[in-house]
Parts: sequence; C-alpha cells; structure tokens
Amino acid sequence: MSTVTRLLTADDLWALPDDGQRHELVRGELRTMPPPGFEHGLVVANLVGPLMIHVQGNGLGLVVSNDSGFLIARDPATVRGPDIGFVTRERIARSGVPEKYYPGAPDLVVEVVSPSDTVFEVDEKVQDWLDAGTRLVWVVNPRRRTVTVNAISARPVILTDTDTLDGQDVVPGFHIAVAQLFASI
Repeated sequence: MSTVTRLLTADDLWALPDDGQRHELVRGELRTMPPPGFEHGLVVANLVGPLMIHVQGNGLGLVVSNDSGFLIARDPATVRGPDIGFVTRERIARSGVPEKYYPGAPDLVVEVVSPSDTVFEVDEKVQDWLDAGTRLVWVVNPRRRTVTVNAISARPVILTDTDTLDGQDVVPGFHIAVAQLFASI
C-alpha cells in the first residue's frame, strides 16, 4: 500500500491558521521553522533600518521584512520569506502591492543565519532565490561576523567586519560597514 502526499499550493499556505510558527512552502512541501532568536532580530534591525532609510530617501522601491512571502515558483509552489527583501520601484509600479504573496522574486534578499539553520538549508535558500531571479542575496552570519554576497553568474564573496557591504546596481548608493550589522553583539 502506498500513501500519496498532496502538495500544497500558495493558497493553501495562505489559508493555514496562525499557529505562532513561521512557515515556508518549498516545492509544495510545508516547512516549519522555530523562532530565530533575539540576536537574529537585532542583526535584521541593524540592517533593515539603514536600508529602508536609503531606499525610501532615494525613491528606489520597497523594503519588507518579517518573512514577507514571495511566490517564487508554481507547480509545485514555493513561497519563501526572506528576513529582508527589496523590490525596485519599477517592478512595484507594474505589479502593485499585493495583499498576499509578491508574485516573483525580490531584487535583493537578506538571509540572517539562525542558530537552527543548517548549511544545506541556507545553501538551498540562496539557490532558490537566485534561480527565481533575485539579483543579489546577502547571507549574514552573526556567529562568524561575515556577509556572503551572492549574485547571479558571480562567485560568492565573503565580507568580514572590516569590510563595507555595497548595494551594487541593485540598491544603488547603499553602503554599510559590515561591523555595524553586529553592533551590540
């Protein structure tokens, strides 16, 4: 006897009751993650504040945080929620601001490594984002005090807390000292 597991859709994910957990949908399968912890939240706040000020001050687009959902694949569905996401003004003008999940990948994704994350999980997320069209993925590792910069068709670059993180052509003019991300840690 075999058991058939039904793959979930983005609408199924949206309809889940709020159980206080964080969920993502990866190729139709529900993934549940524990809360990331205080240090994780501090690192996200240290980056999202300056990023949002820069993006808003220059009319570049929209910044979201708190695992806002992006529908990056269909059939089977993948809905990922980055710690921070940025979508350009031009793309928002075409799509509008959706009530549910953004239909496509953000231009910039920031993933802050949580204590419970495995190397495989982080690598899988980065690859999913890049495959979906995200132009720049920053993986911030509080334990190592590094940021790995991933871009389509470029080798990853690892920055340390003596380096400066640059928004490149994705978030033009944005620069922040990597050490600032780990302030108060």
